[in-house]
Amino acid sequence: MSQTNSRFAPLPDPPYYAVIFTAERTDGDFGYGTMADHMMALAERQPGYIGVESTRDEEGLGITVSYWKDEDSILAWKAEAEHLAAQTMGKTRWYRHYTLRVAKVERAYSGPEGRL
Repeated sequence: MSQTNSRFAPLPDPPYYAVIFTAERTDGDFGYGTMADHMMALAERQPGYIGVESTRDEEGLGITVSYWKDEDSILAWKAEAEHLAAQTMGKTRWYRHYTLRVAKVERAYSGPEGRL
């Protein structure tokens, strides 16, 4: 699948997996920005990582979608030691609430020209 906008992850043709992390931040940074940058760099080095797309609104609601080759890659990332430490910090310091979803992408389209 060809994508020309650099804010979009460069994705292969399906199938692949998406980990959708939606979170409401607490007030204050408390080291969040530095850790988020580090986690992005660390994820990029993980086997099976494909890409990421992320956005956050002014009220602190963010959605990050990371893309992975397969479920084994996702489980390995979940268990990575530095990522585990960041998860603990997220639960205790950075997030009021979060939801994580894992989905298998079987079809994907891009536009505005629509289905290709």
